[in-house]
Amino acid sequence: MKQRRLAPETSGIRRGIRKRRKLKNIAILPSLVTLMNGICGFAAIVLSSYGLASTWEPRIFPHANISFFALAGYMIFLGMIADVMDGHVARISNSTSSFGAQLDSLCDVVSFGVAPAFLMMKLVGTYSLSLRMSANDFILIPERAVHLIAIIYVLCTIIRLARFNVETKNDDDHLGFVGLPSPPAAGIIVSMVVLQQDFLPRIKMWQDVSTDGIIAAFTWILPLVTLLAGILMVTRIPYPHVVKRLFGGKKRFSIFLLILFVLPLVIWNIQLAMALGFCIFVLYGVIRWLFIITFFRKKKSGETENPIERNLGGGI
Repeated sequence: MKQRRLAPETSGIRRGIRKRRKLKNIAILPSLVTLMNGICGFAAIVLSSYGLASTWEPRIFPHANISFFALAGYMIFLGMIADVMDGHVARISNSTSSFGAQLDSLCDVVSFGVAPAFLMMKLVGTYSLSLRMSANDFILIPERAVHLIAIIYVLCTIIRLARFNVETKNDDDHLGFVGLPSPPAAGIIVSMVVLQQDFLPRIKMWQDVSTDGIIAAFTWILPLVTLLAGILMVTRIPYPHVVKRLFGGKKRFSIFLLILFVLPLVIWNIQLAMALGFCIFVLYGVIRWLFIITFFRKKKSGETENPIERNLGGGI
């Protein structure tokens, strides 16, 4: 049988499509910064797997014993810094591209999706066996529930990033987000882990105060916070872009004073500052969304009300 030969125009179009799908040139520096984000996420997963078997003792500071859970949290925070920097580097070097956007989303899935979920799952699994709620009995956090929450969080992160890629245009100013962004979602989880692993033991060492009850409460609350963060990522609640809103362009002098007064708290205790910052950001979006919904409902009900009845006080 003779093979059907394509028309010259059709074959030329197909060859053009194949040529356009090839990736030849990429921006080196922004891509390296983005990949650093993914490497930090992978390092956080590896450090989380060590658990409480031992602590990291750096040679420069021999008395600074840091648990591997806290160290994994710091690696995720380092990934957040890289996630902020890669966009700025790409815009400064005028090398923004679709490849960079897709690479950023893939690295975000690792650093702000898989790594926080695995860290939460590993920490809760380690501490749940030691939660003594009475003299002889243990009340354990269900292991299957923790695993299910971790899966839901990872799926919500993937869906949130895929939706962002589809709905965002190249000329978008990115002054706001639809749904909780993945870095703050991971930040509220990781800040609680760092607060439990690195801040509370120091209070116990300085003040000789028992913090076992607080550590147990953190272990119970952490899965619920993870589930809430995952759900907020796939909602339509609007959140502002904090970096661009605070540091982009010229701002009012009051904003400058606010940043100036917050800096001493960050310098004094970065663990507490990060936990408060992420909690305020998450609650700000939810409270603002509820206020907007309530305002529009009242406005809509006022517009549909009969103007004669409104003037007469609701009727005769």
